[in-house]
Amino acid sequence: MTQSPRSSAIQGIRPVKEALPRDIKVMLAAAFLIALGFGLVAPVLPQFATTFDVGATAAAVIVSIFAFMRLLFAPAGGVLIGRFGERNVYVSGLLIVAASTAACAFAQDYWQLLIFRGLGGAGSVMFTVAAMGLLIRLAPPERRGRVSGAYASAFLSGSVLGPVVGGLLAGFGLRVPFLAYAAALVMAAVVVRTLLRGGDGTAEGTAAAAPAMGFKEALGDSAYRAALFSSFGNGWATFGVRMATIPLFAVAVLDARPETAAWALAIFAAGNAVALAFSGRLADSLGRKPLMIAGLIITGLATGVIGLSTDLTAFFVASAVAGFGSGVLGPAQQAAVADVIGRGRSGGKVLAVFQMAADTGAIIGPVLVGLLADGLGYGWAFAATGALLVLCAAGWSVAREPLQR
Repeated sequence: MTQSPRSSAIQGIRPVKEALPRDIKVMLAAAFLIALGFGLVAPVLPQFATTFDVGATAAAVIVSIFAFMRLLFAPAGGVLIGRFGERNVYVSGLLIVAASTAACAFAQDYWQLLIFRGLGGAGSVMFTVAAMGLLIRLAPPERRGRVSGAYASAFLSGSVLGPVVGGLLAGFGLRVPFLAYAAALVMAAVVVRTLLRGGDGTAEGTAAAAPAMGFKEALGDSAYRAALFSSFGNGWATFGVRMATIPLFAVAVLDARPETAAWALAIFAAGNAVALAFSGRLADSLGRKPLMIAGLIITGLATGVIGLSTDLTAFFVASAVAGFGSGVLGPAQQAAVADVIGRGRSGGKVLAVFQMAADTGAIIGPVLVGLLADGLGYGWAFAATGALLVLCAAGWSVAREPLQR
């Protein structure tokens, strides 16, 4: 018996309107706690490092060592997921970061702080890659975009609230936010350990349905190759240049006060939140490619305009548009990788390389852009970053649409 077009349309819309599965809500709660805790520490970490009589460069190394260890340990994280399952690696990663963060609070010299913070990077990539695997395993295929958007929104909410609470806690001493972050991570681990039902490689209806996807197999998919490229570009621009170069530009070129950069980051987050309110649903209905191409182009053009800004109004508007573009592409990108792997398979190594691409961009992007800014000016530096994102959009234009309707 054939279905009428009307009934088919209703069935196609209904899953989008249904409530998210319980396990996904558990993941959202954990993401909020993690981001909240990270936001507690981020504003005070460089200041805390300088209390050990080191300069600005050494304090910056404390921040960079975390990203470097994430990159270095990512392949091992993928192997661990294949052996022990996503949930076990997720919880273990959280507890490692909790222990290292608590140890930072009791560091007696700079080198202890450096070692403890570096160990946290290893745990961070474990739970980050495992979280992606859990979302793939637990999210209904027809709602992957919406789930990715909801996860990003939960993380964003915690990231925005965290620095506010962290600033208040810092009044009790610079070591207190580290202990609060460790407590938040332990809470997140307990939530996932006790409330999450799936995620051990035996999720309901997917038990050992297919062998784990290898990296070579994924690399043969044009959608995965495009996702790697865009992950690198997004890490370069959103997690690297935005955090490291935009604050310098605001002070050096616009002659603004240091807090202006904080306003720009907040406005970026606001634009991001606006896009996340609908981009996940659009990625599920229109497809991943349209959202990826649009988001990369919007972010790329807005980033280029930042470098041409001559007043604060243009600077803030361009920051908001860049944040909006990042929110458009984010859920579609994660959903696209999930489509490549499929719900019934594990893809620890595939996800690890995807995460490594973003971390690599976040590490080398600010360095190369800084060299461009010093040699040719900030206009060229931001133009190069914008051009990279537009090239990523071109890569997606020739890739396949990963959403299977």
